[in-house]
Amino acid sequence: MSEDARRFAPAVARNKAAITEALARHLPASGLVLEIASGSGEHALHFAAHFPALGFQPTDPDAAALASIAAWQAEAQLPNLRAPLALDVMADAWPVPKADAVLCINMIHIAPWEATTTLMRGAARVLPHDGVLFLYGPFTQGGQHTAPSNAEFDASLRAQDARWGVRDLEAVAEIASAAGFAAPVGEAMPANNLSVIFRRLA
Repeated sequence: MSEDARRFAPAVARNKAAITEALARHLPASGLVLEIASGSGEHALHFAAHFPALGFQPTDPDAAALASIAAWQAEAQLPNLRAPLALDVMADAWPVPKADAVLCINMIHIAPWEATTTLMRGAARVLPHDGVLFLYGPFTQGGQHTAPSNAEFDASLRAQDARWGVRDLEAVAEIASAAGFAAPVGEAMPANNLSVIFRRLA
């Protein structure tokens, strides 16, 4: 019997419903959603099932993650969930030239700061005017953590890798502005997280 390549991320079970509600307010009615750093693939599977008029393109740089995404996709057989693609957010070129929305969940705090910069530049390349870049995760605001648990999480991240850490929303917005995005819309989410929505300017 072949080994099951599917991965299970506990955080997905906790946050997928709230993220789906936020996405329903901001995603276009139709088109292609490019997900960056799809991880286990469970988010892409859940969103594809809930938004059948949208195509979902999951991506990840990690081979085991890509295998997990492919296994979930094969099991679900959803017509709007595409096969995963290898995508390194820090690469100068992405394998998807155009998308109507870009989705990135829980990535920028577990990557070097440069990954946020290249995410913004890459999203600006692939999105049309008014296209959505949707981020989800913990953020500091005004240089301050929004909860003690976020401060503890930040410390644990930096202990694992000094290049990681909870990002400051204003700093992220500044990088986004330089890449051609409007000021963000932030929505409070469970467990002291935020959904942050950027719109591509003309």
